[in-house]
Formats: sequence, C-alpha cells, structure tokens
Amino acid sequence: MRVGERSQLMQGEGTLAMSAYGRLRRDILTGLFEPGARLPLDALGDRYGVGLTPLREALNRLSAEELVLREGKRGFRVAPVSLADLADLAMTLCWVTEVTLRRSIAGGDDAWEEAVILAAHRLHRLDDRAPTREIGMDPEWERRHRDFHIRLIAASGAPRLNDFFTTLLDRYDRYMYLGVDAAARRPRDASAEHRAILDAVLARDADQAVTLTQTHIRRTAEIVEAAWGAGPSASASGLVPIPAAS
Repeated sequence: MRVGERSQLMQGEGTLAMSAYGRLRRDILTGLFEPGARLPLDALGDRYGVGLTPLREALNRLSAEELVLREGKRGFRVAPVSLADLADLAMTLCWVTEVTLRRSIAGGDDAWEEAVILAAHRLHRLDDRAPTREIGMDPEWERRHRDFHIRLIAASGAPRLNDFFTTLLDRYDRYMYLGVDAAARRPRDASAEHRAILDAVLARDADQAVTLTQTHIRRTAEIVEAAWGAGPSASASGLVPIPAAS
C-alpha cells in the first residue's frame, strides 16, 4: 500500500470513528442505551455502519469521558448512574459556575453580552418544546439550553475551566433525559428561571446571577432525587439509589 493510500485510509477510519463517537455518545446521553447496559461490538457495528477499529476508538474516547466503562476482556458497558453521582455533579457544576460566571460578568464585553442575549432568545422561542412526558426531551431545545449556559460563562477567560464545565454539563444532561418523566410530575417554569438569570447577568449583578444559576442547576437534581429516591422508579430508570445510612 502506498503512503498516500495509507494516509487516506487512516483519515477515513478517523472520520468513521468520529461519526460513531458522536452518534453513540448521543444515544448514551439521551438514554437510548440504558445505564449499565452492555455494548456488544458486533451489534454496535451494525447499528452505526462502522468496523471494529473506528468503533473501539469511539468507545475508548467515551471511556475517557466516563460515559462508558471498559471491562477488560468482557468488553464495554454504559456507565451506571446514581443519585450520589447526580448530587456530586450538581455540587461541582455549582462550584464551577461560581467562578466562571462571576469572571464572565466582570470581564464580558458587548459582544459577549449580545451572544448571551441571542442564545436566550433562541431558547425562549422553543419554550413550547421544553421537556415534558408527552414530547420527551426535544434535541433542539436541549442544544439551545446547553448553548445558553455555555454562553453565560464564555467570557471567563478560563478556557480549561470552561471546557470542564461543558463536560460536566454533558453528564448532567444525561440525568435531564432520564428525568423527563420526573419533571412532568413536578412542573417547573424553566423559561422564567432563564429570564431571571439573563436579567441578573445583563444588570451585571454577579451575586444574583450566580445564586439563580446555582438554584436552576440544583432544581433538576432535586426533581430527579424526589422521583427516583425509592425502589421501583429508580430500578425502572436504571438509577441506583443512594444507600441508606447504617
């Protein structure tokens, strides 16, 4: 095989791996593959139309992101979820928000402010597609919701911390998908929460903006915890309850 042909083959495999990674990642985050489920390579290859090499590369990337567990010779499994993990995610997101949002409000320029307003406007236009039991989690609403929160901290001047926030947000969104039914049983006005956060940010009121955003983050965890804190609901959703104190 010539060098050019080998290079093209490697590029092709890299493209396939990225495609498989993106699609598999989405399917895990949205709960299509349940927490703890095995991920047989043959079945995944058929589903995504890729060979073993790009598929293993995709699974290894997801393992590094802690969305997939590698079990030695037994293959791969979707990472489990738990109320303890959810609580830890919420707490860490709140901590990172405290730093990045304050820095963004202090240093954000007009362009940052306009980007936040635009992201909020785009999200607001899909208020009627917010997660419900009837329509589930709308992918476009989720993307715009994610973009709004990322735009809020974009001017922090701490790109590594912003990347960490984005990674945490992806893992947290997994619980949002798993908690759609729970959210339907405990309705919330997420649109009003977003508007209040935006108003505080535009007023450059860092204390209020941080408090509202942290409350917004914790609200999701509280809804899921309340609905899945006991046996049947937790088991049906693949969620492992926090063990009772001995």
